[in-house]
Amino acid sequence: MLKVFLQYLHREGLTRRNLSPFIEPPRQYRHADIPRSITWGEVERLLDSIDRRSPVGKRDYAILLLLVTYGLRAREVAALRLDDIDWKHERVHVPGRKAGHSTTFPLSPVVGQAVVDYLWEARPTTSERALFLHGMAPFTSVTHGAISQVARRAIRKAGIEVLHPGSHTLRHTCVQRLVDAHISLKTIGDYMGHRTAVATGVYAKIDIEALREVALGDGEEVL
Repeated sequence: MLKVFLQYLHREGLTRRNLSPFIEPPRQYRHADIPRSITWGEVERLLDSIDRRSPVGKRDYAILLLLVTYGLRAREVAALRLDDIDWKHERVHVPGRKAGHSTTFPLSPVVGQAVVDYLWEARPTTSERALFLHGMAPFTSVTHGAISQVARRAIRKAGIEVLHPGSHTLRHTCVQRLVDAHISLKTIGDYMGHRTAVATGVYAKIDIEALREVALGDGEEVL
């Protein structure tokens, strides 16, 4: 902002020299931030806060389970269609991921039951093939922004404190759970649909126990 202001002053003839090139931007480091996630206890509290008696509640509950179970992006959930759920083989197909490929996951019984409850008891009757629809007419498919809003609203309703709550909070929480289970970063990257290993590398910082072992010298123990 300061650079733009100095450029403006020079352009208007208020300064003889353009001083904007002398403003150095703050240095930014790759992976300086820690991925934002919540504990599994908070996830349970989040899911318990959803009113599953209402049609919208049934839809939101299924959406949240997909986000936190498979670590899907908001746009991936929004793009799901009825044909992407293979009930016969108990699989869920996620097409067109960010890395340019598709992924097929085993359909978790909990996720499957939540989707069934939504389809049978809450989803509007329409020819639309998108899996999740808006709760009000004309019952169009939800957007990725709507998916993020569902997660953001649920996190705040549950009273969970996290910086910038949204769908990515649940995606990071899924990764945290995989890291805690000592799954390799390569496997996690494939599971999350990352394009490169660099995208997964940021999660190495949240494996606290592994980082403690790296910091230990010969003969030292964690206190």
